[in-house]
Amino acid sequence: MKNNTTNTPKHLHIIGICGVATSALAIGFKNKGWEVTGSDKGFFPPVSTSLEKAGIPFYAGWHPENIGKPDLIIFGNASGSKNPEIIYAKENNMEILSDAEARGIYFAKEHSIACVGTWGKTSSTALLAYILEKADMDPSFVIGGISLSTAPARLGDSSWSVIEGDEYKTSPWDNSPKFNHLHATHLLLTAISWDHADLYPTEESYFKVFEQLVSSVDFIVACKDNLGVKKIVGDKKAIWYGKSDAGYVYSEIKQTKDGLDFMINGTRVRSPLIGTFQVENITGCYAIAREIGISEKVIVDAIGEFQGLKRRLEKRYEKGITVFDDIAHSGEKASSVLETLRKIYTRKIIAVFEPNIGGRERASEHMYNNAFKNADMVIIPRLSKLKISEEKEKPMEGDELAENISKTHSQTIYIENDTELVKYLVENTKKDDVIVFLGSHGFRGMIEETIGALATSLHQQSR
Repeated sequence: MKNNTTNTPKHLHIIGICGVATSALAIGFKNKGWEVTGSDKGFFPPVSTSLEKAGIPFYAGWHPENIGKPDLIIFGNASGSKNPEIIYAKENNMEILSDAEARGIYFAKEHSIACVGTWGKTSSTALLAYILEKADMDPSFVIGGISLSTAPARLGDSSWSVIEGDEYKTSPWDNSPKFNHLHATHLLLTAISWDHADLYPTEESYFKVFEQLVSSVDFIVACKDNLGVKKIVGDKKAIWYGKSDAGYVYSEIKQTKDGLDFMINGTRVRSPLIGTFQVENITGCYAIAREIGISEKVIVDAIGEFQGLKRRLEKRYEKGITVFDDIAHSGEKASSVLETLRKIYTRKIIAVFEPNIGGRERASEHMYNNAFKNADMVIIPRLSKLKISEEKEKPMEGDELAENISKTHSQTIYIENDTELVKYLVENTKKDDVIVFLGSHGFRGMIEETIGALATSLHQQSR
């Protein structure tokens, strides 16, 4: 395992730099003193804004003539195996790594904490990294999202690292899970439920990669409330956290619009985060932080300060009508977010939903049954274009997805035009209603347009 950043390359070029993971790496290397450049086919906030603030130049499209002679090239999966820049780099014998390989080589340390699971891993990685920072442990970390409290990635000088472990494939030509490259010595296991049907066509194939990971790690902190986690860990020794009968038990949960208040093993914990599901994530981070020797006071103070992540029930607007943005890209994840919002808000909730690639597979259709029961209205926008190989079954398009969801949620519509969708949202919401955007894509600026239109409408009403 290579973890030497003393003799680091001077110039790094990232192909597909506007991915969540690759942009995090870009900022981590940049803040360590590297020259970082990048390219991508499209740029959308908040990632593009984050790169601009970090002073990282990037350009549109794939142009090998613009690369120069970098010492290292990192690429994201979405850039594709036939990307002209990747082909050029290989032809010229440049060192080239996937983002997963880069995490393992440059960020994973002697004590490598991997946060993995179908959901909860990004929030847990961000909070745990923040706790280690507050404990002056100088960690390296990589977060698969934009933290509101710390950088998305960091190259520290200590022997500790906290890295989000993704189960998706390493690269277009390597289907092994990304978390295999993290050399994990410590594992925080949040939840396991079949996902990414495009890569794991059966639940068994999905669970298998987690079984292999668990078998390779001796220090495991795991959520006892998740059936998939219990199945995978089995009789293997683990430190459990959950509602009851565990080493770390959470209880007395109070949720308001302003955050969470609850107990962990008799200690009161307060967090500004919204969503009772975050209690599990916070407890898991509390457990592993205590187990590696961090004081209770440092942990509790860090939890109280941590502001969460962009696109994790991020409140984007709150003036009469509230607008949330969340990365929930599957029926199960959308259901969890909507359940949380329904517990807090009593008026109309409109959900704008776009699934990830796996969520558009025909095999995923049944996973939308009753997933939107806590929404008053579901809107499916025009879905992002996909590159589909000829041998694969064509995925669902927006109108088909809307029709499928309408089987158990009659108030579901498909609006192909973005401008019309924004107009519909503004015209069909009133004071105290909630609009929530759910999906892994950036919604092509619709969130910003909706907020702008709502603000204009509010201003006109007040005149």
